[in-house]
Amino acid sequence: MAVIEPIREDVTHPGHIKKYSAPLRLWHWVNTIVISGSLLTVLINATITDRRPVTALVKDELKHAGAVVTDDQAGSVAHALGDSVWSVHTYFGYALAALLLFRLVLEFFQLADQKFIGRIKGAYRQFQTIKKERELAKHELAVKSIYAVFYLLLIIMAVTGLFLAFEDLLAPFKSIRHSVKEVHGFCMYLIIAFIVVHIAGVFLAERKDDGKGIVSDMINGGKS
Repeated sequence: MAVIEPIREDVTHPGHIKKYSAPLRLWHWVNTIVISGSLLTVLINATITDRRPVTALVKDELKHAGAVVTDDQAGSVAHALGDSVWSVHTYFGYALAALLLFRLVLEFFQLADQKFIGRIKGAYRQFQTIKKERELAKHELAVKSIYAVFYLLLIIMAVTGLFLAFEDLLAPFKSIRHSVKEVHGFCMYLIIAFIVVHIAGVFLAERKDDGKGIVSDMINGGKS
């Protein structure tokens, strides 16, 4: 069984599928939209609104219209376009931070058998005590460990993103701005890697009889 494939069965309750509360499902899909939107703004700024091609485009278009502008003037327009996209990116960042806070608070109100930490502990106990289900529990631990890293990356992304968004209020820490920005960007690539692995794992799991229904479980809550 590939490590990246999520498990539909509840390892702590053999024969039953995992249940997902409505708030958790809402968080999952809204978080998917927010992260996708955030990554899309980065892609747009790295391609469509990249300063060099936009500067050249502005100069050419205005020249054809009979106006003449300098490189600095055209560059200012390109910079303004990029700033507009980054503003949208910042709003997505606020939404991501709010969703992360919601997820952390939600963990305290989840049913015991639906808590993230509880499922990790349950899988570990199963791995230690039941030899027959040891491989399944081991796999569940591996998958949950990957998810735990993802949550950690979200926390780092949110904290570093908020630092960059409020850098004017954090003037005493201006010297570390570049390092914070580098960490923020590096975590973005790791999150992209997680998304690719997650989608691939779900796709592979859905192709197997014991994994079919994982996507629908995250929509309907895991109904039998």
